[in-house]
Amino acid sequence: MRRSIGSQLVLTIAFGMTAIFSGCKATSENANTTATSAATPPGAQQLTVVERPQKIEQMMKDRGAQDEAKPTLKIISPADGAAINGSTVEVKLELGGDLKGYMPHKDPATQKGNHIHVILDNQPYEAYYELNQGPFELRNVSEGRHTLRVFPSRPWHESYKNEGAFQMVYFNVKGGGNPEKPTTTKDGQMMASPTKSPTAGASPEQEGKNMMASTAGTVDRTKPLLTYSRPKGEYKGEDADPIMIDFWLVNSVLQGNGGDYRVRYSIDGGPPQFIDKWGPIWLTGWTGGKHRVTVELIDPKTGAVVDNGGYNSTTREITITK
Repeated sequence: MRRSIGSQLVLTIAFGMTAIFSGCKATSENANTTATSAATPPGAQQLTVVERPQKIEQMMKDRGAQDEAKPTLKIISPADGAAINGSTVEVKLELGGDLKGYMPHKDPATQKGNHIHVILDNQPYEAYYELNQGPFELRNVSEGRHTLRVFPSRPWHESYKNEGAFQMVYFNVKGGGNPEKPTTTKDGQMMASPTKSPTAGASPEQEGKNMMASTAGTVDRTKPLLTYSRPKGEYKGEDADPIMIDFWLVNSVLQGNGGDYRVRYSIDGGPPQFIDKWGPIWLTGWTGGKHRVTVELIDPKTGAVVDNGGYNSTTREITITK
């Protein structure tokens, strides 16, 4: 009887260890296959990387040659290293390059169109649609040093990634705005949260804008830099699945493009997945509610996040309504 129980115990342990190792093997490190562990409980969110959605493929066809364009930007103001007196900062851009018909503009009917992503420090971007109708205005900018990043985007927020598309400048504000109030655009869209920290444990708003203040004093333009772009905000209806992850890279080349770096992402603190070619990916299988998306640039030597002012690890909270 004792021998039978011992044999059964050995078999049970062996089976358990086999299941554990099988489960570990089933977890992929490549974002081009799946985005969650095989051990995801039934009924839980299970995300999978899919091809570019058909509706976007159709939009690309309808747009003609625009998606083959190579738009470039130049930041006219603020000048790099500028000292600005007062809390209002005007952002003036010059669009150039091989445009092939590309021009920022919001369609009144669809409320979509080509646009420029404007990012203050490491806060979520705001879209700049009408370059010919005056500068993009930042109001109530806090005192101190700031970083401004810009790059052109398509109507579905996929960024152009050609040389010259991405631009970045530093500027310094003297006599800044009220630190108890957010930085906004002239239309009232929030660009940055108040400079004082939010209440401990408080969660970000749906666009991730109620976060701790972000300044640019330690960002080094000569080091590898990842700029988080999408996802952002609230997703409804047909836009709620699949959802795109997109970002901009500077001074770094990913493994699949002949370099050494990797981009790591995770959803809701789940298993890390990797993107090894620079380009957008689409994830399907989202459940309704709030989700946290983290995108990071990984050092090939250490396997850790590349240090550059804290900008290479960014988390946003999105809301999905189904």
